[in-house]
Amino acid sequence: MNKLSFRERLKQGAPLLADGAMGTLLHQHGVPMRSCFDELNLTHPEQVAQIHRAYIEAGAELIETNTFGANRYKLAKHGLESRVADINRAGVDLARRVIEASSRSVYLAGSVGPLGVRLRPFGRVDPADAREAFAEQIGALAEAGVDVILLETFSDRLELLEAVAAARQVSPSVPVIAQMTFAQDDRTLLGDLPSQVARDLYQSGADVIGVNCGGGPEQLSRILQAMRQAVPQATYSAMPNAGLPELVGERMMYPATGEYFADYALTFKAIGACIIGGCCGTTPDHIAAMRRALDDPTLPLPQIAVLEADGDDYALVPERPTELARKLAAGHFVVTVEMAPPRSFVPQKLLASARLLQDAGADMVDVADSPTARMRMSPWALCHFLQTRLGLETVLHFPTRGRNLLRVQGDLLAAHALGLRNLFVVMGDPTKIGDYPEAMDNYDVAPSALIGIIKNRLNKGVDQAGNSIGQPTTFTVGCALNMCAQDLDREIATLRKKIENGADFALGQAVFEPAAVERFHRRYEELVGQPLTLPVLMGVMPLYSLKHAQFLHNEVPGIVIPDAILKRIEDAGEDAPAEGVRIAAELLRDMRGMVQGAYLIPAFGRYELAAEVIDAAIPAGAQR
Repeated sequence: MNKLSFRERLKQGAPLLADGAMGTLLHQHGVPMRSCFDELNLTHPEQVAQIHRAYIEAGAELIETNTFGANRYKLAKHGLESRVADINRAGVDLARRVIEASSRSVYLAGSVGPLGVRLRPFGRVDPADAREAFAEQIGALAEAGVDVILLETFSDRLELLEAVAAARQVSPSVPVIAQMTFAQDDRTLLGDLPSQVARDLYQSGADVIGVNCGGGPEQLSRILQAMRQAVPQATYSAMPNAGLPELVGERMMYPATGEYFADYALTFKAIGACIIGGCCGTTPDHIAAMRRALDDPTLPLPQIAVLEADGDDYALVPERPTELARKLAAGHFVVTVEMAPPRSFVPQKLLASARLLQDAGADMVDVADSPTARMRMSPWALCHFLQTRLGLETVLHFPTRGRNLLRVQGDLLAAHALGLRNLFVVMGDPTKIGDYPEAMDNYDVAPSALIGIIKNRLNKGVDQAGNSIGQPTTFTVGCALNMCAQDLDREIATLRKKIENGADFALGQAVFEPAAVERFHRRYEELVGQPLTLPVLMGVMPLYSLKHAQFLHNEVPGIVIPDAILKRIEDAGEDAPAEGVRIAAELLRDMRGMVQGAYLIPAFGRYELAAEVIDAAIPAGAQR
């Protein structure tokens, strides 16, 4: 049937709806993941055709050939490098027959993915050889009659530019869509920003530039907005995954629903995407939901906040608050639990304990740095394990003791690079009380001053000396607070300095009488003239035994345990741990109106007691 050329169709204004995942559905139909999906064009064409038909029936106006990995390098892994042209031509012929049988106006995109090898200088493949491999595949697709070449899921900007150049070389009249994929930090795997990618792809001559794969719709909408802000005159596409994958049993599952994709179809349209589709995990159901949303004239487009740019590339990347920052800003009651790193390099038991806390409802975990000045694994490693393996956000304890200003800033940049963006800045325990009393104990900067360096320098994109660090850091910074200090006026004066330097929250010393918290608030308002608004996560320590309670009361500065509580622990005898949990839960409930969270500090690594406190104090499903 007669239809507009692909370029003419893009000029009509209404977004063109593309299809979704191919590999996901082939795997669901029983094709092993290690198979050569592209070879199915020759060996099992009916399986591929069935998926093409399903997407067209769902309302897709653009379907992709099953040729994503049909280049000489990837096919060589299956002994098929000599069949590049055959597999690509078969993919086009197969999809074209399905389109013709549908009697619908559907465009055919020749799918081209990365080569699966690294280009120089990060790999061993010469860019000229890469361009030749792309030209071989793209030439076969163009000769077979695709309407457009779709370059997708590239993580190396330079490799994608070679692919665009190859397309322009072998088929200059065929339109080109060039899509990049980004990691969770909104950069490519080689560190390129969306703004740089957008400018380079636009200058390369690609007809459409955009983003696909990587993350779900929320992340891709953010990246697309940054790209469009950098190059507003370009034509854009967006094809997100159905969220981040999760292993359920032996299957990889994607959480995003069709309704969720329908909402984001309108978001992408509002941002200005001319081509909208799906990537990994998306199905005909997702595409059908997007079709309904795009076709419904009664659905309003969402309001898109305009990103402010000041000529700095980094300003084009919107800052994402940490989960802790988001919950504090929303007024949620936050529960965090302190963990001490292991004395070895084996983290498995702590990971299991953290999973227990996560299941109990802890919002995040605090990881101490050399508590009581005893040698342990770096807290950065444990934080990284917790966040990457469990998806559990962490608060990194960051002592200033033992670090000069040079190392402090370098360590902070390293922490940020690992995704550790919640900090608890403290002085740290003196080395003389620990395993290595002769160890260096000097420091260049006090905690209150370091908070200022982080919030007013690093988070603004410069170091303490005023040198640019590139993209600003996005740390959320906590400070220490002792609401039971003997000299409240001095404690409040110190707290005021921390707040003025930019502290976002405070972790409080353990409290065993809510009246002490009330006294602190009253005195603060008397001295300052206004209530304390800084979010405080109050320390709550489950007592384990009478000996434990007496040690805290007599030897730890700032901790006062009332006689009534000491008596309860003494009377409990062997049941002291359970009584300690009950006391902690009572304290947590009693202080909820005076603080914004609980900072649970379990003794002796008894993390199960912290989980029991959460269970007892916050019923399942309770509003935080």
